[in-house]
Amino acid sequence: MFNKITLIDPCRLTDETLETLALLSRNPISIYNDIPASEAESIKRIKNSDCVLVSWRTPLTATILEASPQLKYIAMCCSLYTEQAANVDIAKARELGIAVKGVRDYGDEGVVEFIFAQLINLFKGFGPYQWRNEPTELTNKSIGIIGLGTLGTMVAQTARHFGMQPYYYSRTKKETDIPYLSLEEMVNACDVITTHVPKNTLVLTRDLLEIRKRNSILINTSLGLTFDQEAFTDWLSNDPSSYAIFDADGAGVALEEFLKRDRIILYNRTSGITTEARQRLSRKVLENLNSFLGR
Repeated sequence: MFNKITLIDPCRLTDETLETLALLSRNPISIYNDIPASEAESIKRIKNSDCVLVSWRTPLTATILEASPQLKYIAMCCSLYTEQAANVDIAKARELGIAVKGVRDYGDEGVVEFIFAQLINLFKGFGPYQWRNEPTELTNKSIGIIGLGTLGTMVAQTARHFGMQPYYYSRTKKETDIPYLSLEEMVNACDVITTHVPKNTLVLTRDLLEIRKRNSILINTSLGLTFDQEAFTDWLSNDPSSYAIFDADGAGVALEEFLKRDRIILYNRTSGITTEARQRLSRKVLENLNSFLGR
């Protein structure tokens, strides 16, 4: 068992999982439902905990880890793709002997549903906007997928079900029957571009947005902006036939600004967080915890 388990911020776990966590802690677990305002607040919340659960929203810096000598295990209740993109200083944790475990692929189904629901609404004119002068189908439209991991692959498969032609770009080419395009080729050719990359990864620069196909759509559901914000707003202003689709994570720090702009379709929640996603997340976090404890 752990001596003390603390959920340092809103981790989106199910009530059943919280009950199970209580059985893994000798002392009552602590649950915080807001984001720590500072490093000092994070250190205060951790106190004597040897196990901390954290979402992607709270950084656990080297300063925090060094001030928590009792800490043995950090459960990231979010996707862990690379150490560089993580909100936990994993290199420092390794140096201090603190185990860090994240999860993968728990919210993808909800994101895929969001993307295609919004595309259908836009193509058909079900919402406040209609992409072209008359309702259109997804059939024979092209979609460029930046980042062909699990989610990107699911988007490509779903696009094919609707008769779309998917293309992909990735830093490394994949063994797949989906055609590869360079970023320059993709922004020139695709009706829709959707980005699925690690947190705060910039992939669409001003140069790329300036050659973006007219009457096209940009989608981002990654954590944080994947494009140059000023260049994006210039592109959208200069091309009144184009649109953008974001959830709250995809809009990131620009959420409030984007809410004021036309032709940005914005869902002010996380598209991948559903009842089912919380269940998958909870299960995977518990599996990691039990594995660490040798159960």
